[in-house]
Amino acid sequence: MSQHDFNLSDHFKLGIFAFNCSGGLTASTLEDGWDANWEKNLELAQMADEAGIDFLLSAARFIGHGGEKDFHGTVLETVTWTSALLAKTNKIHVFATLHSALNHPVVVAKQIATMAQISGNRVGLNIVAGWNKPEYDAMGLQLPDDHETRYDYAHEWYGLVKKTWQSKEFFDWNGKFFQTKGTYGKPNLIPAPPIFNAAGSKEGREFAVKNSDFLFTPASDLERSVSEIKELKKEAEALDRSIKVLTFSHVICRPTEEEAQAEWDRQLNNADEGAVQHLIDTLFSFCKSFPPDLFEGLRQRIVVGHGGFPLVGTPEQVADGLISLQHTGFSGTTLSFLNYTQEFPYFRDHVMPILKEKGLLQSAS
Repeated sequence: MSQHDFNLSDHFKLGIFAFNCSGGLTASTLEDGWDANWEKNLELAQMADEAGIDFLLSAARFIGHGGEKDFHGTVLETVTWTSALLAKTNKIHVFATLHSALNHPVVVAKQIATMAQISGNRVGLNIVAGWNKPEYDAMGLQLPDDHETRYDYAHEWYGLVKKTWQSKEFFDWNGKFFQTKGTYGKPNLIPAPPIFNAAGSKEGREFAVKNSDFLFTPASDLERSVSEIKELKKEAEALDRSIKVLTFSHVICRPTEEEAQAEWDRQLNNADEGAVQHLIDTLFSFCKSFPPDLFEGLRQRIVVGHGGFPLVGTPEQVADGLISLQHTGFSGTTLSFLNYTQEFPYFRDHVMPILKEKGLLQSAS
């Protein structure tokens, strides 16, 4: 199977993440935060499309994290959201985030194949194996305590998705978790769309290396990330695969460093403490996305940007931060803002020209 063109392009990719969720990636009580209504989502998506941003990435949530403003309590469902944005944009890729335990693989295969036709193959799939136990409780489902079971399930789940995309004949599937008879998936989807996955545990990394095209990992410590990225690529090569590594970042860009730092302080000092504590508890107990020895030092980043790499400063400083991520070995990053539609235009007009001048976005249009 040939690779998707999204996978083959080598420029540093920029995406925008989690704007389908109330609060975005900032658990704040500030009144000028993000409310995630459809009109604002569409406005941002079309601005990003016109600006040459590479992709949009949703977060799949079914309950919020509580607190004063119920962080992530309001969420636009990801398949509906992805379909609508693909129909309303022209060049940008849009990734549907789907939990393997909540979505039947044959249905997912059909949904993604349909969106590929809607968009001229601009759809992607972000696979979540499960981490937020309270969310599964709210769905009446059991989240297995061990990562091995979660990822065994996810591995078979994606195997059935791929088989449905690829098979031109009826087939039976006899697995541990799924047993089907007379399955097929017209229209086929060959080549497969780009696959995202974020994982922190050993089992999660193994799943990502075997199945995804892009693995997300936090840029908690850039020196540590250099060796981590090399090891992940080495593991993929051992399986005769290639993988690229992405991270996520939070942007506070202002004309002066003092203004940017003041905004960082404002966001930090107006944390929605109930939501932040709930988020830390669930991440630490169930997700394992952050290395434990780095977790305590990440609390401020959890408050401002959900643990993302802080890009705080002038346009030149923010551009330098993105260049440092590329030099570390990352192939791209997502971006989040306190208020996406208010802040993205400044990033577009003042940071992206610097990145283009320095060759970071040379293949983007």
